[in-house]
Amino acid sequence: MTSPAPRAPATTTAPVLLRHTPGRGTLGGVGLLLIGTVSVQFGSACAALLFPRAGALGTVALRITIAALLLLVITRPRLRGYARTDWAVACGFGAALGGMNILFYQAVDRVPLGAAVTIEVLGPLLLSVVASRRATSLLWACLALAGVYLLGHGGFGQLDAAGVAFALGAGVMWAAYIVLNARAGARFPRLDGLTIAMSVAALISLPLGVGASGGALLDPVALGLGLAIAVMSSGVPYALELLALRRLPAATFAVLTSLAPAVAAAAGYLVLGQGLSLPQCAAIAMVVAASAGAVRTGNR
Repeated sequence: MTSPAPRAPATTTAPVLLRHTPGRGTLGGVGLLLIGTVSVQFGSACAALLFPRAGALGTVALRITIAALLLLVITRPRLRGYARTDWAVACGFGAALGGMNILFYQAVDRVPLGAAVTIEVLGPLLLSVVASRRATSLLWACLALAGVYLLGHGGFGQLDAAGVAFALGAGVMWAAYIVLNARAGARFPRLDGLTIAMSVAALISLPLGVGASGGALLDPVALGLGLAIAVMSSGVPYALELLALRRLPAATFAVLTSLAPAVAAAAGYLVLGQGLSLPQCAAIAMVVAASAGAVRTGNR
């Protein structure tokens, strides 16, 4: 995301014109992005704690709906003066955002958090490889696939097939999110595009959550946890990413976000007690290295 509106947040290699401040500004941007990454992954770990009370669909509905309400109050987006194509981009962005979260939470409900994020990151990685059109990128893709193969045979207890499929689907939606995020950022000022997209995502996820969880969504504990998850997984990281992209070049931003699988594995261990073996750690490291390498190759 970048000023004046959000842009591609991770492994896209499409040209993004960003102004950034060298020196202290760059160092500060790195810190902001790392804090945002930690926040969103630990928010996902906390979301898993809400599953027994509200279910995966109910949890994602609470997170997205509360986040949308907070953004609407804070940003008060302008809704007039846009063309049909602008609204089509915003609605597509919202559908990608909602689909990404719905599928990801379904994955986390079935496989460990670190594994889910590691598989999910294949979507942005593939987008980076396709966009770069470099032979070297294929080597990074092979390294990532080798890492995922090792992950599935490294002691995660024969990963649930449905969970893997949901994580792969979330990765596809993440790639779509990256592309549409950039387009929305070019059409809407400030955070208006993100706010509209989040509202669309809420309209998609809320009926599913109500249908799956019903009155459990109104439980005070569920609402409190939902608010905390919305702030940790949406409010804080989106705001920090926006600030970070004002200080960092796109390539540096993308490489740093490639750390997501490692941070997710740490969050899964600390919050959910999902331990890691040496082969699992090696598999996650391979995917992180492949993602970062593909981004750097594509931005040269």
